[in-house]
Amino acid sequence: MNIIDSHCHPYSSDFDEDRAAMIERAKKSGISRIYMPAIDSSTHQKMIDLETQYPDYCIAMMGLHPCDVKQETYKNELAIVKNWLDKRPFAAIGEIGLDFYWDKSTEEMQRYAFDIQMQWALEKDLPIVIHARDSTMACVEMVKPFAARGLKGIFHCFGGSAEEANAIIDLGFLLGIGGVFTFKKANMPMNLKDISIDHIVLETDAPYLAPVPFRGKRNESSYIPYILNALSEAKGIPIEEIASRTAKNTLDFFKI
Repeated sequence: MNIIDSHCHPYSSDFDEDRAAMIERAKKSGISRIYMPAIDSSTHQKMIDLETQYPDYCIAMMGLHPCDVKQETYKNELAIVKNWLDKRPFAAIGEIGLDFYWDKSTEEMQRYAFDIQMQWALEKDLPIVIHARDSTMACVEMVKPFAARGLKGIFHCFGGSAEEANAIIDLGFLLGIGGVFTFKKANMPMNLKDISIDHIVLETDAPYLAPVPFRGKRNESSYIPYILNALSEAKGIPIEEIASRTAKNTLDFFKI
């Protein structure tokens, strides 16, 4: 099978002890490509170095994560992002967005950072990858005028309602489905029962949000088959077909 992890942080320090082995496990599990969202300047170079080490396998995005939008540093961080975007190509601008779970006191700054990075995405003809924790509909509203101008994106780590899923699809955006789909309390099989696989890409968000039966442990790309199994059971679609269609969705989206 050809499986793509559309959202993974393999440059995270969580993998410092076994990164090469982790990537080999991913390859043996059928993962043909890993797309890497950026976080902030503390890890940009580590991400770029990993892309150099695994060309055409680990592929970098660039952006400022909303959790790292801080009063003292966010303008400098955004300048660093812009410098990288002007310097070389990236698969997307991400991950960007709004996070109202950890610190809503930075909402105004987060909105500024999200808005300007969407402007850059249009200027650079790049898609975006959105982090929308406890902020899905707020992100949808911010995205609408940009989507009307042709911006494309993924709402990564989607764990919301059917109504939220449809609001995202109405924008022409995709749903990033990962380990949360396997969490019983999330009720994701029911929420997505009428959502076509054509609107879905697979992801891990590793090292975070490992699927059942690894929930609470470090996540990695080789665990995507557990998400595939859960989707297959919920949708009544063969695993191979889901893998193929979501891989096509991912490649069509990123283009590189």
